[in-house]
Amino acid sequence: MLKTFLNKNIIEAGCDEAGRGCLAGPVFAAAVILPPDFKNELLNDSKKLSEKNRYILREEIIQKSVSWAVSSIDNAEIDRINILNASIKAMHLAIEQLKIQPEHIIVDGNRFKPYKNIPHTTIIKGDGKFMSIAAASVLAKTFRDDFMKKVHLEYIDYEWNKNKGYPTKKHREAIEKYGISKYHRKSFKLLSIQTKINFQ
Repeated sequence: MLKTFLNKNIIEAGCDEAGRGCLAGPVFAAAVILPPDFKNELLNDSKKLSEKNRYILREEIIQKSVSWAVSSIDNAEIDRINILNASIKAMHLAIEQLKIQPEHIIVDGNRFKPYKNIPHTTIIKGDGKFMSIAAASVLAKTFRDDFMKKVHLEYIDYEWNKNKGYPTKKHREAIEKYGISKYHRKSFKLLSIQTKINFQ
């Protein structure tokens, strides 16, 4: 089972993002403060969970967390400020929405910018080590998947209901055939070999 907290006896929020490596759609981030007695043996890095279990966990996290929030930065802003800055901005926006201000923030990965004057710790593969980061990864992933399933109905050729905007072979073939949509990230390498792309 994952650890509950890095620092006990303080209000600690876990943060993670989803969609950094996608060719289309926003990057989503979540911040979660769990109660001290929270336990769940199923909870893990969202990438290691089945889709069904992610959605089961999402409901429990929403119901049992002290506070949670999800935020996103769209593809146009990702192109303007780059994906790293967009991911950190999305995490900051999620922290800002929490009903309770945390006293410490733990973040998946190794890159973060200070939020206000709150101390933070970056943890590589933190979503597989700490419950609050894993919970944030589940929320970010499921809310982002919901968004991609919705916009799939606008652009069915890219199969976002299956690939969620990630660079699969079929996604890249669709970009080559149909050009790009308003949700694609123009600053990303959209094709394996970058050729002229039809910007819609």
